[in-house]
Amino acid sequence: MTLYLGDTAPDFTAETSAGPISFHEWAGDSWVVFFSHPADFTPVCTTELGRVAQLRDEWDKRGVKTLALSVDSNEDHAKWIPDINEFNKCEVDYPIIADEDKKVAVLYEMIHPAEGDTSSVRSVFVIDPAKKIRLSMTYPKSTGRNFDEILRVVDALQEADRGECATPVDWKPGDKIIVPPTVSTDDAKAKFDDVEEFYPYLRTARVRESATGGGAVGCS
Repeated sequence: MTLYLGDTAPDFTAETSAGPISFHEWAGDSWVVFFSHPADFTPVCTTELGRVAQLRDEWDKRGVKTLALSVDSNEDHAKWIPDINEFNKCEVDYPIIADEDKKVAVLYEMIHPAEGDTSSVRSVFVIDPAKKIRLSMTYPKSTGRNFDEILRVVDALQEADRGECATPVDWKPGDKIIVPPTVSTDDAKAKFDDVEEFYPYLRTARVRESATGGGAVGCS
């Protein structure tokens, strides 16, 4: 089963470090960052899971739940989590799936035989509240992920979902957005501030602040 952007993220039940979960029910109306790592008691993974825990306030601001997976047992998770917490000065408070039978890893194509078929690679899925896959990335086992970039992607996806806009390279909240070709320049000027047209197909703008000063009204 190949998973594509826009597909519904497959549902599953699994044992985790925080107890059993049914994925869709557990996700609820939240965004989800679901990521796999090769094994417990490994150095790169120790830094990654700690970084996710350190970013708890940032995930919460965006309505994101985080969920990790490895093919190790809950017993191993319980022994390993104190190391993660101590090394990263954090508290791992999100579930880590114990996928010993590799059922979930296979379902999400997290095991790549050319990279060794006994453990999962570093896959990442960003899943929206409608349970649609909005982003997927795969890192090799030797390379730790940049979770600040994953936060940035969530910001960009959420900004785009507010209405008719896209985001340019290296976009961060507060930067100018891209007006898509489906929106005329006149309509763009009615929706956004500081519209600039470089080419008929490339126009930038700023998200308009609300009249009450309560923040951006989004791209709608």
